[in-house]
Amino acid sequence: MNDLREISDKKIKDTQSNFIRFLMDKVDWENRLVGISGARGAGKTTLILQHLKNNFGFSEEAIYLELDRIYFAENSLYNFAKQFEKEGGKMLYLDEVHKYKNWSHDLKLIYDNLPALKVIFTSSSALEIYKGSHDLSRRIILYQLPGLSLREFVLLKYNKELPLFSLTDIITNAREISLQLTTEFKPIKFYKEYIQKGYYPIFNRL
Repeated sequence: MNDLREISDKKIKDTQSNFIRFLMDKVDWENRLVGISGARGAGKTTLILQHLKNNFGFSEEAIYLELDRIYFAENSLYNFAKQFEKEGGKMLYLDEVHKYKNWSHDLKLIYDNLPALKVIFTSSSALEIYKGSHDLSRRIILYQLPGLSLREFVLLKYNKELPLFSLTDIITNAREISLQLTTEFKPIKFYKEYIQKGYYPIFNRL
């Protein structure tokens, strides 16, 4: 477990919180079993690491685990969770859970037998989550993290926060909104850049 803790601590240390995806405020983090799916590169890993860092820091009560590591090819996730809970663990953050062969079975065991333990997991395979969630349908809350919206892209790339409008606002006040926004930025210019390379947060590191 010490090696896994060291990996978790390094990930936490390297995680920045200068930009946080919209889903952070939508997730019910108090639920005992939360799944976040979405395409690779959408920001799922960063999202759960930001939540871990901002709520637990380097506390022994929480740990981040990558389930595609060799350790979990040879060791049971459920057995790890039992030991972690015995040592005071309260929150498991599991990345790419579908790469662990018995993920739905072990998550069901954790949920049923370790009520003091909460689990947040990610997966870039929506199909695997859909297939595996049948056994967990009464236990799990699933969220989908899409790529960046144009609004998020402008905020991340240009540090410019645009107002948020509802669909009703846009339909009923399209002219007024358009006049307001075009005085603040050039939407067509930003949109062309957005559709070329702005859908995934990874563009910011290119």
